[in-house]
Amino acid sequence: MSAAVQDAPRRRRKRITIGDVFTWGAVAVLLVFTLFPFYWSLKTAFSSNRSLPRTATNLLPGEWSLGGFKRALGLQSTADAIADGGSGADINFRTALWNSTIVSTMVTLCQVTFCSMAAYAFARFKFPGRNALFTLLLTALMIPPIFTFLPNFIFVKDLGLLNTHLGIAAPTLLMTPFAIFFLRQFYLGLPREVEEAAQIDGAGRLRTFWLMTRMTWSAISTLALLTFIDQWNQYLWPKQVGQAADKRVLAASMGYFRSQTPQGTPDWAGLMAATWVSALPILILLLVFGRKLVNSIQFSGIK
Repeated sequence: MSAAVQDAPRRRRKRITIGDVFTWGAVAVLLVFTLFPFYWSLKTAFSSNRSLPRTATNLLPGEWSLGGFKRALGLQSTADAIADGGSGADINFRTALWNSTIVSTMVTLCQVTFCSMAAYAFARFKFPGRNALFTLLLTALMIPPIFTFLPNFIFVKDLGLLNTHLGIAAPTLLMTPFAIFFLRQFYLGLPREVEEAAQIDGAGRLRTFWLMTRMTWSAISTLALLTFIDQWNQYLWPKQVGQAADKRVLAASMGYFRSQTPQGTPDWAGLMAATWVSALPILILLLVFGRKLVNSIQFSGIK
């Protein structure tokens, strides 16, 4: 009897099938293809430019060097940079980091504020043409951003906002269709009893809105994270609007760093090092809030 009880868990253990092996093998292959570019850029960042041509196929740096990171952070003189195989260019990393932080924070705070108001109105208020207006808003998701690039640029130029933080943030400063749609899904899922109880207690529209917004704090934080990451990675618009050296964001600064190659060969080690340094804040945010981000997106998709 005891032997039968001991053998029961063994019989219930799931057998590994050929399908399981194939599935996990496919996942492993996709994982390698996904992570390999990140590893290769990190390997290039820790290499010296002199060793890259002869060790291009090596999995490890042929000649370990921190010169790329020193050039990216402006810690290496022009003569030392050129001697190390660099271009001698300086991206003024600290200024670019400050500009990216200002613009990304500005856009994030404004979008979270105004998009939450618009989403609450679409979810809770009943007014003529609400559904038609919301449908029109959603159609904006299908318009490629390149179609509005030139009109926005002319508008910002006429306002005299070129080479300013406000001009860089202008196109997405107030609200975006995705942000409104994303928050509306959460407001629709909140119980109306809470809103009605607040109104019975004498709360006005603004106080009721604040109460309902506090109940969607996870969605608000997720939208803030998504908005900050998206704005941090913007390249084309900030490059055209903020061309002054003291107004360039990180992505645009790395583009200028890539183009300044007096020796004819790009400073691949410095460029990859600058890429990793600029991506470090985003990687930290994803590591800390990644689970909450995935859960919120899944919830909004279900709703």
